[in-house]
Amino acid sequence: NPAIHPSCHIVSSMVGGWTELGPHTSLLESTFGDYSYTAGQVAIAYTDVGKFCSIAAQSRINPGNHPMGRVTQHHFTYRRAQYGFGEDDSTFFDWRRAARCVIGHDVWIGHGAIVLPGVTIGTGAVVGAGAVVSKAVEPYTVVAGVPAKPLRKRFSAETIEALLRIAWWD
Repeated sequence: NPAIHPSCHIVSSMVGGWTELGPHTSLLESTFGDYSYTAGQVAIAYTDVGKFCSIAAQSRINPGNHPMGRVTQHHFTYRRAQYGFGEDDSTFFDWRRAARCVIGHDVWIGHGAIVLPGVTIGTGAVVGAGAVVSKAVEPYTVVAGVPAKPLRKRFSAETIEALLRIAWWD
C-alpha cells in the first residue's frame, strides 16, 4: 500500500504501490508510479511520474502560468467562481492539461527544482537542486542550473542503451 501523509492533497490522481507521499505533497490529475516518493512540500500537476523516482522537498512539477495576453494576469479571469463572476474558464485549465509533464523511471529531482509545463525528463536522469527545467532531458543525463543545462551523462552510451533495453524497473 502507498504511504500517504495525512496533510497530502490528492485530486483525480493514481498512486502506485510501495510509494510514499511526504507531508504537504499535492497531486493534481497525475499518476505516480510504484516505489516513487516525495520528501514533502512537493506540488505535482498534470504529470505522469514513473517508477522508483525520488523527488526532494519543495520541488514543483508543472506549475501554472498566468495568461499574459489578457487585460490582467490576475486569476479572477479564469477562477471566476471564486470571485462571484460566473463559471471558471475551462479553456485555461484545458491548456494546462495539454501541457503534461512526463517523468521517466528512476529519476532523481533535487531539492527545490522546478519542471516547467510540457517537459519530459528521461529515465535515470538527475535534476540538480534549485534547477529550472524548461527543456526535455535525455535519459541518464545530469542537469543543473537556471535554466537547467546538461552537465554529463551518468553512464556510457552503451550502458544507457542496455539499461533502457532491460527496463529493470518493470
